[in-house]
Amino acid sequence: MNILVTGATGKVGDRLVPRLLSRGDKVRILVRDLQRAEGLIAHGAEAVQGDLLRPETLTQAVAGADAVIHLAAFFRGATPEETQAVNLQGTLALAEAALEAKVPRLVFASTNLVYGPGHGERLFREEDPPRPAAPYPTTKATAEEALMELHRSRGLGLRVVRLAFVYGEQDPHLTEGLHWFRGWTPAQPIHLVHHADVAQAFMLAAEREGIDGRIYNVADLEPVSAGEIMRLFGESAPEEAASRPLNAAWHQIVDTRKIREELGFQPLYPSLQDAVRADAL
Repeated sequence: MNILVTGATGKVGDRLVPRLLSRGDKVRILVRDLQRAEGLIAHGAEAVQGDLLRPETLTQAVAGADAVIHLAAFFRGATPEETQAVNLQGTLALAEAALEAKVPRLVFASTNLVYGPGHGERLFREEDPPRPAAPYPTTKATAEEALMELHRSRGLGLRVVRLAFVYGEQDPHLTEGLHWFRGWTPAQPIHLVHHADVAQAFMLAAEREGIDGRIYNVADLEPVSAGEIMRLFGESAPEEAASRPLNAAWHQIVDTRKIREELGFQPLYPSLQDAVRADAL
């Protein structure tokens, strides 16, 4: 397949692009800074210099693509205005370019944070209405709905992938999260997903026919507790931490049956402990 990847120099893209290339895909990457993409270019990716906020640069990027995997987004370290501009306006500019170029498929990277606070009654399913509680997932949920409207009204070949907390392959995300985990009750569950399984999900969503307009949760088969993560990094919670209430804002435990049943997704690392045993952190 000819695949355009945005956000290729980010933590997910930097691990996804080599996998796409290794299986024989022709990969083009949209980057603002060519120097940051030198490693991916050396692997065989074709780089196009451009910016989601400069729509005139997107025409060359999408030309001839069989699929677009849209990873680019502002998360931390950006103002609400910057987050809105890139995550919503930039996403819609990319979708318009894809429609104009008649790209058959656009895979949009979203987050399980769009579900908003969870209370443990049941797993979140794809049909549950988003109730995001922070700027980043709000922009993702708004972009999802705008893209879905383009799917309904203009035939955009949209597939939405909602990712849990991504980890693995020397990504510091888990260690960066320790400043949150230390403040939680050790029993607080969090749903993770390994980079290898993120890549699997994007590959399946990009290549499968007949799934336009569908949303898929992507996560490990088993959530993990904050206490387990802390012990993994040699930390222990104080005794009083056990009496802390669950943090509903981070309680997005999701149902992954849909992607497993419809796309044949089978996690290579079903749990954090599987990744630890495989030395895949």
